[in-house]
Amino acid sequence: FCNVRPDHVIEGLDVPTIYEVPLLMHEQNAGELINDRLNIEKKPSLKELRKFIHNFKNPSHEVTIAMCGKYTELIDSYKSVMEAFIHAGVENNVRVNVKWIQTEKIKNDITAQKAFQDVDGILLLPGFGSRGSEGKIHSSKYARENKIPFLGICLGLQCAVIDFARNVCGMKGANSTEFDKNTNFPVIDLMESQRAIKIKGGTMRLGAYDCEIKTGTKTYAAYRKKKISERHRHRYEVNNRYRKKLEKNGLVFSGVNEDLGVIEAIEISDHPWFVSGQFHPELKSRVNKAHPLFREFIKAGVKNKI
Repeated sequence: FCNVRPDHVIEGLDVPTIYEVPLLMHEQNAGELINDRLNIEKKPSLKELRKFIHNFKNPSHEVTIAMCGKYTELIDSYKSVMEAFIHAGVENNVRVNVKWIQTEKIKNDITAQKAFQDVDGILLLPGFGSRGSEGKIHSSKYARENKIPFLGICLGLQCAVIDFARNVCGMKGANSTEFDKNTNFPVIDLMESQRAIKIKGGTMRLGAYDCEIKTGTKTYAAYRKKKISERHRHRYEVNNRYRKKLEKNGLVFSGVNEDLGVIEAIEISDHPWFVSGQFHPELKSRVNKAHPLFREFIKAGVKNKI
């Protein structure tokens, strides 16, 4: 009927998790059929995948992570982050539960306390624009002051820097020029390479860039190497004019692109685990190798819960 041999028809059944699909296909001899067709002699092994699925289904602990962003009504906006949580959860033998936080609803310390009172970690999600930005800054402040494990991604890093500038360095009204072009303390500003661009489409700092990691930091402890490469998508960056003042007050610049002078990662040394990256670590997380920052973030969440 469809010019496919009956023994080459593979049934696609529903399974509890997408990670079980290869096992289902393997049971129907799909691997052998593909090997035969392509003249591949090596037999497929799903040992590591079976181990992953077993650990995923049988965690020893649970943690609850607050996912703070402005697109929380459409959770597939953060699909890569959710998958990175699965990978990191398996490596830490925990189930990662997510509490979605719409940052527009975080107005002050009181609403932050109500939102985060039952979480083991706070993740500040990437995004663009001013909507919900003050809520993200309040979220960073709450995590910092209450010693809750914190991971900021892209805009999440920028909001963490704004919080630190305002509430630790005393720079009242510090902001990003993306949110307030007239701020007296533009601790986050448009990248130099972006200033002459008039037509914005497809002109952001995109793709993989190198980053030098500072030894003795939590970021270095996660990666265990001095040089990394991560993927990016942004126009704004930490303003180097304020770098010395931020450092003097305790903000650690743990990752830098020395060639471009771009701050890539920050952390707070006297906090159990407060790390942020200007890049998108979720895009490099894999089933067989959780991203180092997600792995350590979830590990910190487990310690915080215990």
